[in-house]
Amino acid sequence: MKRSEINAIIHRARDFLTEHRFHLPPFAEWTPEEWQRKGPEVREIVENHLGWDITDFGSADFPRRGLFLFTVRNGEAANLQTLQGKIYAEKIMIVEVDQVTPLHFHWRKTEDIINRGGGRLVVQLYPSTPDEQLASTDVTVSLDGERRRVPAGGKVVLHPGESITLTPRLYHAFWGEGSRVLVGEVSLVNDDRTDNRFFETVGRFPGIVEDEPPLRLLTVDYPKFYHPVA
Repeated sequence: MKRSEINAIIHRARDFLTEHRFHLPPFAEWTPEEWQRKGPEVREIVENHLGWDITDFGSADFPRRGLFLFTVRNGEAANLQTLQGKIYAEKIMIVEVDQVTPLHFHWRKTEDIINRGGGRLVVQLYPSTPDEQLASTDVTVSLDGERRRVPAGGKVVLHPGESITLTPRLYHAFWGEGSRVLVGEVSLVNDDRTDNRFFETVGRFPGIVEDEPPLRLLTVDYPKFYHPVA
C-alpha cells in the first residue's frame, strides 16, 4: 500500500468516527515526531500493538479486500495463564460496502463482533475440520445471547446494535452492506501475529511504499520511530 493511501484512509476514518461519536484515546493523535520523543512509559502501547492498523491483506485493492482497525486496548498473552492484568482486548473497525475481510479463524481468541452503527454487517460462517479445512456441518452461534443454528457457508446479517460471538476455530468472513459500517470487537487478548489462521494465504500486514510522510503511525511502524532510552 502507498503511504498516501494509508493517510487518506486515516483521514476518512477520523471523520467517520467523529460522525458516530466514537472517541479514540490520546495516543491516536501522536505524530511521528512525538513518537520519537516518547520513552519507556508508553511501552504497553507498543508491545501490545495498540493503535492504527490498516491492511489490504496483500490484495493491492483495499476498497474490495481490506480493513481499517484501531486497537484501543489489549493485554499480554501471558496474562491468560495467570488471570492477572488485562486478559481482554477492544478494537474499533470500519468496514466498507462489499469490502471483504477474508475467511479466517482464531486459534485461541473468542470475540464479540458488534455493529456499532452505519449499514449492515454480513458475516459468513464455516466450522473447521481438525485439519483446518471447511466443514460441511451446521454451526450454532450466539447472537446477543440468543442461540441460532447456521448452515456451513451461511450468512448472518447484523444490524446496528446487534452482535455475534465467534469462538476459536470458527471460520468467518465479513463485509458491509448498504453503507459503511462501524464495527466493534471485544475479545480475549489479541495477537494478530500468531492467532490468525486464514483459509487462503494472505498478507495480514501491508508492505508500505513511502510516497509521502506518515500522518500517523501504524502499529507496524513503531519499530522505525520508537526507540526509548531505558
